[in-house]
Amino acid sequence: MIDKINIRVYGCAVKDKQVLTLFEEYAGEPLMKFPGGGLEYGEGVLECLHREFDEELNVKVNVLEHFYTQENFLVSRFKENEQLLTIYYIVDIANEEDFLIMDPCIEKTEWIDIDRPDNPFPLPIDKIVFDKLKEKFL
Repeated sequence: MIDKINIRVYGCAVKDKQVLTLFEEYAGEPLMKFPGGGLEYGEGVLECLHREFDEELNVKVNVLEHFYTQENFLVSRFKENEQLLTIYYIVDIANEEDFLIMDPCIEKTEWIDIDRPDNPFPLPIDKIVFDKLKEKFL
């Protein structure tokens, strides 16, 4: 039974037809995902986005535009009682020279080509967002 909602906010940092991705392990599974994470109580979605980039990568971002909000019902892959709602923004990293992985769960970061033929994201909404990035930037 679903008795919780988890709101997630992510940033798509796009540069030279590439998008920034994080590789981390979560609940024992390796994941490739966009930078961002869970909204905390008392926090707005843009505050969350700024906090997540600061906590994960030690950088400030300029939010350029809202990009996508999940439209379909989705149960969390990791918690069967939790419904997910994900929101994505296009961002620009303001201080790339300060880029540093701060979160010990993040194994590495990588700029991946948007024009690659496959869709490398394992999570269903990230897959949709990557396809939409292709439409927008190619």
